Amino acid sequence: MNWHQIEDSWRQFKTPVRQRWGRLTESDLETIGGQRDVLVGKIRERYGVPKETAERQVHTWFKVVMKG
Repeated sequence: MNWHQIEDSWRQFKTPVRQRWGRLTESDLETIGGQRDVLVGKIRERYGVPKETAERQVHTWFKVVMKG
């Protein structure tokens, strides 16, 4: 599975994203709309972490979700 599949099935992934990053609001999730770069940006905004940290978190989450 690649990220495009997450974009196409974003409604399914909103709950797992919210479970991992609880500070993201429903409005954030709507804005993200499955776009990886927007997710990274929102994580940076809500958690105050550097871009590299947010990208690493998203990468790790993606690998875990795809194995499940």
